[in-house]
Amino acid sequence: MAHIKDFVKREPTLCVAFIAALFSCILVPIDSEYIGYIDFRTLALLYSLMVVVSGLRRAGVFGYLAHKLCEKADSARKIGIILVLLCFFSSMLVTNDVALLTFVPFAVVVLGLAHQEKELVWVVVLQTVAANLGSMLTPVGNPQNLFLFSYYNFSMLDFIKVTLPIWALSLVLILLLCMKLPHAHVDIFLGEEPILRVKQLAMYLALFVLCMLEVLHMIRWEVMLLVLMIVLLIFDRKRLKHADFLLLFTFVCFFVFAGNLARLEPVERALSALLNGRELFCGIAASQVISNVPAALLLSGFTENGKALLLGVNIGGLGTPVASLASLISMKLYSHSENASLGAFMKCFLAMNFALLIVLTLAAMLLI
Repeated sequence: MAHIKDFVKREPTLCVAFIAALFSCILVPIDSEYIGYIDFRTLALLYSLMVVVSGLRRAGVFGYLAHKLCEKADSARKIGIILVLLCFFSSMLVTNDVALLTFVPFAVVVLGLAHQEKELVWVVVLQTVAANLGSMLTPVGNPQNLFLFSYYNFSMLDFIKVTLPIWALSLVLILLLCMKLPHAHVDIFLGEEPILRVKQLAMYLALFVLCMLEVLHMIRWEVMLLVLMIVLLIFDRKRLKHADFLLLFTFVCFFVFAGNLARLEPVERALSALLNGRELFCGIAASQVISNVPAALLLSGFTENGKALLLGVNIGGLGTPVASLASLISMKLYSHSENASLGAFMKCFLAMNFALLIVLTLAAMLLI
């Protein structure tokens, strides 16, 4: 029982998704249509990106980049802006959770070396917001984007046309919030430059390009997955296990649950009526409770307005700590820092998130 309780605490979203999928199977008995629920393209691309990003991290590219950018910064404000923008821009390519896993611990170290620990809460909260909002620009920035890009068959241009205005406004607002950091001079020595494994970096950059070719519909997902697996079986076999398989299984559970709901005519009619013309607000509201990835998976089956839903679940990553599961990552990382104050963190987190949520929701209403 202790192991079960620990697992439920670690993976609450998976547990809820699994129970919901099982319950829906009672209402809709398993048949040949179930296989059609699963979006294999999204699963294959998500797995491939997880593995590739893991390889890039091991190659040392993120630590090397952060070290190079921060070593000459001479004020808390400059250091903060660099740390926050690293999350904002890197999340577009390596997902919001990877950006936070990489750069929040680095922020703890750098601000400690600069004797600016009092600014850590503000910087980490800004990094969290930056990762969640920066990731909205591209299909590979976060799991919900990857799914919606595939589900609604967006072209890259159409996708970016939807997300770019809010993304650009988010960047401006984040830079303004960085101005709160003090501009006083600080001295910092980061130590030896991290090792960059050039050969490994080249291989994983090539595999990342392979994934982008699939995103752009230039190759099929089956080809992408086969090539990636062959390359890694030859050169880095252990990397094939470096993926969040529980997240992939969570996707499968939600695919089953949403697919079965769509086959229950009264439920389908009710949800379609609720979403009609309210996709933005439903996406935001659902994200606050179940987080934005499950919200995208569940709501997409009941509306054709993918653009409004896309904005809703991305803006909806702001707000409560569970609105984006990536936020829980940064909160946990911060809690392990010396003299961490979760009370101060939550106060800052909620104030900043809900303020930005209101501003960006009003902006999105003008766009749809």
